[in-house]
Amino acid sequence: QVQLVESGGGMVQAGDSLTLSCAASGGIFSGYTMAWFRQAPGKEREFVAAITRSGGTTDYADSVEGRFTISRDNTKSTVYLQLNSLEPEDTAVYYCAGKFRWDSLYARGEYNYWGQGTQVTVSS
Repeated sequence: QVQLVESGGGMVQAGDSLTLSCAASGGIFSGYTMAWFRQAPGKEREFVAAITRSGGTTDYADSVEGRFTISRDNTKSTVYLQLNSLEPEDTAVYYCAGKFRWDSLYARGEYNYWGQGTQVTVSS
């Protein structure tokens, strides 16, 4: 059973940066497509970014394209999300997730594994 643990969240000002980490254990990390989702209060969980097993291809939601960067280090079984130019609208709980295939990336129901989430709060 794969376990995912996020860290790195916090309270920041608009325009600041954060780096989120998600450490995996219990499985073959390099065998999974990894993604980040987020859920703001009163809203549904939404796709943020995804990365292929090798890290060679990424995909981003339009709302974060150019500001956020997803990466992974398979030697450390960790996926990262660099958040730059943060806006109050980015305030949410951020979750990492894993799945086997590089398809249906935006569908949260397609992911097999989830972390517990880390809170990001951006003040104006």
